[in-house]
Amino acid sequence: MKFYIIAGEASGDLHASNLMKELRKQDVSSTFRCWGGDLMSDQGGQIVKHYRDLAFMGFVEVLANLKTIIGNLRFCKQDILAYQPDAVILVDYPGFNLRIAEFAKKAGFKVFYYISPQIWAWKKSRVYKIKKYVDKMFVILPFEKEFYARYDYKVDFVGHPLLDMINQLPESDRKSFREKNGLNTKPIIALLPGSRKQEIKKMLAGMLSVVKDFPEYQFVIAGAPSQEITFYKELMGNAEVNLVEGQTYSLLQNSHAALVTSGTATLETALFQIPEVVCYKSSAISYWIARMVIDKSIIKFISLVNLIMDKEVVLELIQGDFTSKRIKKELSLLTSDTNYRNKIFNDYQELVEKLGGSGASQKTASGILNALKD
Repeated sequence: MKFYIIAGEASGDLHASNLMKELRKQDVSSTFRCWGGDLMSDQGGQIVKHYRDLAFMGFVEVLANLKTIIGNLRFCKQDILAYQPDAVILVDYPGFNLRIAEFAKKAGFKVFYYISPQIWAWKKSRVYKIKKYVDKMFVILPFEKEFYARYDYKVDFVGHPLLDMINQLPESDRKSFREKNGLNTKPIIALLPGSRKQEIKKMLAGMLSVVKDFPEYQFVIAGAPSQEITFYKELMGNAEVNLVEGQTYSLLQNSHAALVTSGTATLETALFQIPEVVCYKSSAISYWIARMVIDKSIIKFISLVNLIMDKEVVLELIQGDFTSKRIKKELSLLTSDTNYRNKIFNDYQELVEKLGGSGASQKTASGILNALKD
């Protein structure tokens, strides 16, 4: 089978790469042409565009790069026609992928979607486009199946792929991890500022502002594989902080607490059982527009942890609340209050149970291949 796969972000690269691995297990003839990253390349994918050149954050940034986005859409459509895949597989990245879904379906290709766009938060009208142009949707959050059912659209809930990733990891050796990265014996507070330049610039300064307030800890930044060391070094300045590259999971395995930019990383951190503060800040205009369009009767939180649990498990410091004073106060609780930490750990255990067990990539691969046989 020939597959054309589009993932526009680091998390999509991760989940798409594992799906590719499962597809090759079940169909050894599988070949892939991709928009994605290094992990997809490692699974034999021919990378057409790297996600580092595709991720534009926020409404203002999208408008500023509209010409590039339109050009990418045009090229992608031409490339699909030239490749003639047996199926197009879309991974999240809705602004781009839903347009490709419409094109691909009209062009006669089978269209599968893995990891639903968060249309339950805003732009619910997109559900009608999905019903019309997506042959099968595979969702990873438990409440998404019920959401789609309201619109008479049957989807497959396959569980969350992060469960597989984390369960398969070997236990990190604390001593060797520290020696490898030049770290001392102090407990670690992990900083996860995101994977895109725009968000890293916005988030890292705020996170670094509290380093001096916790001299008994060492702060370590999780460097995204898509970014250069020099980019981080410029932002770090003279702050007493370390940087590790491409070792986010090992860093979390060795951390005591974390400051995390809202996104998939908040769920990853929770699944590693690390107490965290969820942080988010965008441009004032982007934030204002988001507040106008999000359905606040449904979306009470921004982090996946709190959304899945439908309650505040971890504190969210958003926009004006993302200040040194608030970060310091919450991080003090997370690092030293045993009862507070234990409550979070108990909620994390319930979170794991809600996520539906392992095998997301295997179930999705089977679903795609079976659908192609029908």
